[in-house]
Amino acid sequence: MKVYLDNAATTAMDDRVIEAMLPFMKNHYGNPSSVHSHGREVRTAIERSRKKVAELLNASPSEIFFTSGGTEADNTALVCGIETHGIKHAITSPIEHHAVLHTLEVCAQKGNIQLHLLDVNEKGEIDLGQLEELLKTYPNALVSLMQANNEIGNLNDLNQIGQLAQAHGAFFHSDTVQTMGHYVHDLKSLPIDALVAGGHKFHGPKGSGFLYVRKDKKIHPFIHGGAQERNMRGGTENVIGIIGIAKALEIAYEDMSGHEAHIKALKKHFIESIKASVPGVEFNGMSGDIDQSLYTVLNVSLPPSEANAGMLLFNLDLAGISGSGGSACSSGATVGSHVLRALNHNPERDSVRFSFSRFNTIEEIDYTVEKLKELYAVEV
Repeated sequence: MKVYLDNAATTAMDDRVIEAMLPFMKNHYGNPSSVHSHGREVRTAIERSRKKVAELLNASPSEIFFTSGGTEADNTALVCGIETHGIKHAITSPIEHHAVLHTLEVCAQKGNIQLHLLDVNEKGEIDLGQLEELLKTYPNALVSLMQANNEIGNLNDLNQIGQLAQAHGAFFHSDTVQTMGHYVHDLKSLPIDALVAGGHKFHGPKGSGFLYVRKDKKIHPFIHGGAQERNMRGGTENVIGIIGIAKALEIAYEDMSGHEAHIKALKKHFIESIKASVPGVEFNGMSGDIDQSLYTVLNVSLPPSEANAGMLLFNLDLAGISGSGGSACSSGATVGSHVLRALNHNPERDSVRFSFSRFNTIEEIDYTVEKLKELYAVEV
């Protein structure tokens, strides 16, 4: 049996997304910047996709900019937000995605900003009181805090953070890659200046993403070279990616509550089954709390085991199960998860992130738990 439980890294494309993209691979191949009919029909399709994304998020089409994915969108928002608005201080947390952390570290190394990291407790929760104090000390700063952590599933309250940021004139950016397509985002009411999405996290194509920037907080372009994306991103548009991400978001919004109910049931079943099967199992961050964490992610901390030490993901792979030790963007890295290090995770315990999608089944969960039970049978 083959089981894919690494949906926080990437998801399978929905067949309806592929169908929407195919005509733009085969028949509608014009350059959208060209003025002839071949170009105009593609330009129309791009703008139709932009309008669809804006409608779903309750934003203006002029606030949506298509990118190559979440990393580019994060870099654009952070680097250009700092430059455009003359920001000298940035506030973030040590458990952000590296697309945020590394970008801000480079900005600090160049002397463009002073970087402030919030404290997190052993559950990965940030200190909002500390955030407020920092904002009082450094008004007009940049605040970058993700809506949901990609490794441990912790959720942040964007309304609460956004209100604090607004009260102190801060530019508030959030990496919403893990929540886009899984939660409703009403950008007319949400107090946020910039957020990002990556299409492949909600059954769209890889290499597709978008950046939302509130119209009264405009920023300079990050990539220069052409007038595409309203002079905000030079380069010929990834047409099939744009068509795909808009279709994927449309599908996600069609039955978001149904998808959430299905995935939550899988996660709840996984938690109950593994607790009954593997004594000493724990859950990292808030991921084991169904109501207080991202419903697609469960980060499992397993008891010390000589047989599985450093080999757990390999052993699962041999059993046909795909999980992850952390962010897929860090694959191949020799260091452990920076998120788990920030939580003072016990290095003797192996951890694996299982992440679910609407395509997963109870049978797959049962098979995975059974294999974990077999792997840890010697120790228990």
